Amino acid sequence: MTALNNTKTKDFVDALAIDYPHFSFKTGHQDHWSPRTKTIFYNPNRPLGELKCSLLHELAHGVLNHKDYSTDFELLKLEAEAWELASEIGKKYNVDISDDHIQDCLDTYRDWLHHRSTCPACGMHVLQKDAISYRCFNCHTQWTVTNERFVRAYRRSFNKKKSA
Repeated sequence: MTALNNTKTKDFVDALAIDYPHFSFKTGHQDHWSPRTKTIFYNPNRPLGELKCSLLHELAHGVLNHKDYSTDFELLKLEAEAWELASEIGKKYNVDISDDHIQDCLDTYRDWLHHRSTCPACGMHVLQKDAISYRCFNCHTQWTVTNERFVRAYRRSFNKKKSA
């Protein structure tokens, strides 16, 4: 990253910190919002435009007081809400977050959800049973998924029953 980008990044983060003093802004390897510490982590080693969009998105999670979710679909809803607010907040800072960018970001969650909700036995797409498990209404296969959203969706099938 160039010195000019470092300065612009610092200026942008400083402006957010002044306007949102109840949040902390810290560098990290991955952008995310920590509701426990009210900290927005961001990776400064990216193009400035991308960094601004991501910072505004994580800030929106904080402003919306997003804490936790119990289903994959709920996470997708929280992400959409955060992008909508990030787009509004961005106007104040002359950051235009395009609808295409928002949809591309949401597509990563849609793809993740699609993968996790696909029955490993018959390929049917189903709704979650609880926070970490699914049950296929077609073939009755049950499987668990990790509760981490930043890791690859691994599925472990259990209690498979043949349909009658």
